[in-house]
Amino acid sequence: MKRVIIIQARMTSSRLPGKVLADLAGRPMLSQQLARLRKSKETDELVIATTTNASDDPLVDLARKEGVRWFRGDEHDVLSRYVGAAAESRADLVVRITSDCPLIDPEILDRVVRELQESVKSTDYASNVMERSYPRGLDTEALFRDTLDRINRLAQSQPAREHVTWFINRERPDLFIRRSIRDSEDNSHLRWTVDTSADLDVIRAIYKSLDVSTRECPYKDILAYVRKHPELASGNIHVQQKDS
Repeated sequence: MKRVIIIQARMTSSRLPGKVLADLAGRPMLSQQLARLRKSKETDELVIATTTNASDDPLVDLARKEGVRWFRGDEHDVLSRYVGAAAESRADLVVRITSDCPLIDPEILDRVVRELQESVKSTDYASNVMERSYPRGLDTEALFRDTLDRINRLAQSQPAREHVTWFINRERPDLFIRRSIRDSEDNSHLRWTVDTSADLDVIRAIYKSLDVSTRECPYKDILAYVRKHPELASGNIHVQQKDS
């Protein structure tokens, strides 16, 4: 079974354009995220799924430099982008990650993938976002290729085409067997994703303080540091999350 992480990315973020290439500890933010994803032990390949827009040419250049596969598709039909990227990479299992999560944790990602693989005969989809307990920014969704193809055949609404797993979680969850992965404690109030300049400031502070870019820095270490420095949690607490 080939397990592929597909990272959706584009330069035209409405709130913080170009954020995926913003400097983070001396490297583009997306490069830092790829470095953390490469530490996954339960996946086989990384693919950047971007758009056919000329504005996203720099993301293809980054993919070349990082030595990862890329796929280009429709800007707004992100579901079709995932289907195309999965087909081109011959994925049997797809892990959906967004490109604004530079603290993504490979151990948590691997747990989600294992939960899906171990219940292959009884589960279509597994994630840690259905019942949030981890900080936002560690979001991981895993689904089998045939589940992704089924969503693509059935999903027609604009939100379902744009948000990939909207159909399975919001429109017709009754058609799928879903598995929710939760942590032993609830830290869902923490915001470790990058959608605004305030978010980026928080992530930069964490990277600098913990030297995240040059050493192993798992979720629990970051959590312990943030608890000792509550000003980090308050730095972006006002940011309203968009649908994803």
